[in-house]
Amino acid sequence: MAEKLNRRDFIKQSAATSAGAGLILGSTRRTEAAFNPSDSANGRITVGFIGVGARAQQVMDDIQKVQGFEIVGLCDAYQGRVERASERTGGKAKVYKDAAELLAAPGIDTVYIGTPDHWHKAHAIAALEAGKDVYIEKPLTYTIAEGLDIIAAVKKTGRILQVGSQSMSSPIQQKAKEIVESGKLGQITMVRASENRNSPGGSWIYPIPPDANEQTVNWEMFQGSAKKHPFSLERFFRWRCFQDYSGGMATDLFIHTMTSLHYILGAQAPEMVVAAGALYRWKETRDVPDTLNAILQYPEGFMVSLSGTFNNSSAGGRAVQILGTKGTLTMGRDLTFSPEEGTDDNGWIVDSWPSRLQKEYYKDPKVIQSERPQLWAPQAISGNEQWRGVGPDADVLHLKAFQTAVRERKQPIEDVFAGHRAAAVPHMINLAAKHKKPIYWDRSKDNIKA
Repeated sequence: MAEKLNRRDFIKQSAATSAGAGLILGSTRRTEAAFNPSDSANGRITVGFIGVGARAQQVMDDIQKVQGFEIVGLCDAYQGRVERASERTGGKAKVYKDAAELLAAPGIDTVYIGTPDHWHKAHAIAALEAGKDVYIEKPLTYTIAEGLDIIAAVKKTGRILQVGSQSMSSPIQQKAKEIVESGKLGQITMVRASENRNSPGGSWIYPIPPDANEQTVNWEMFQGSAKKHPFSLERFFRWRCFQDYSGGMATDLFIHTMTSLHYILGAQAPEMVVAAGALYRWKETRDVPDTLNAILQYPEGFMVSLSGTFNNSSAGGRAVQILGTKGTLTMGRDLTFSPEEGTDDNGWIVDSWPSRLQKEYYKDPKVIQSERPQLWAPQAISGNEQWRGVGPDADVLHLKAFQTAVRERKQPIEDVFAGHRAAAVPHMINLAAKHKKPIYWDRSKDNIKA
């Protein structure tokens, strides 16, 4: 990439690269027959749920708002979740003992994967090889290398895989992308982002169901290939607190921000990451940091300052500011553009010059245009612009996008490449914090440098 390539050209080139990646997958799919849903009587796409925890139950509610889907299969390692999920389908969905039995069953077109992170690769590849299209929760992977294995499986099978970072389908983020690509912000060199919480529940110390015990929880099913531990309800229900199953704050929270920024800014992955993390407060409940700070340097010509803590929420939870030479784009519930005035005032410097030079300085037309000494009338500038999304929320829109991708056999809005690169960033942050050294990305290999 030429060092002097401007931002608009880079965005266009990045888009072309992404499109090329999609065409590689598309050439595989073109050899397949058109998609024929199992429920041919009404054309519905059937869905099997692998893992029906709290997030999956939310998705079940949303998926039933999208005409054309039907939930037909369920499995989970805790019986209570299966019971509640079955209630949500009116008892119509069949309960399977595990993922393997569900994937072997006829009549299931697609699967939703909502299991802990350490299970994602195994479940995703098994589903793809079983001929299923996949909607998988973020992060796509438990380690960076797993992303390459899942990419290979998507290419081999020609199936559709969409990652569930639903904000990409939000009209607010699509508007943000439009504004950035228009050049309205000017040159973007800095992004500030934070993910803050200050409560036990926000820190994943979830209440444990009173009927949970060794008879209602399948401990071995949960552990899978992870390091073996004695039966623990805390590990089972609060798995995000433990690095055996999760990347903690980075992979659960930072992943949202990075997925959005890659989409909006036309970026792939940072060339370098430095980070520091520590466990200050919740020491008895976890082995992952409760405070993280990272700096990400992108070859596209900007940096990201990303921080998070579970010890204060004054910043309002998630906050993102994209800083350009002509304005700032602030993303939260609403999207706000604040223009930069762009004027200068060197009066205090010029005031130290000889009077004759000072007078001549302020006669210069360029100075008159660019500076605003105190005695001049202030120039009128445009005010803030603000947008708010209306209509269906991003969760529903993301599911609709998945359905369209399945029916039309086209790449989804967050395909396997985008999911792999977005997940790679929190993995790099965790590695940088753990080893206390910079972590570098090799774009040619889609992996960190050895």
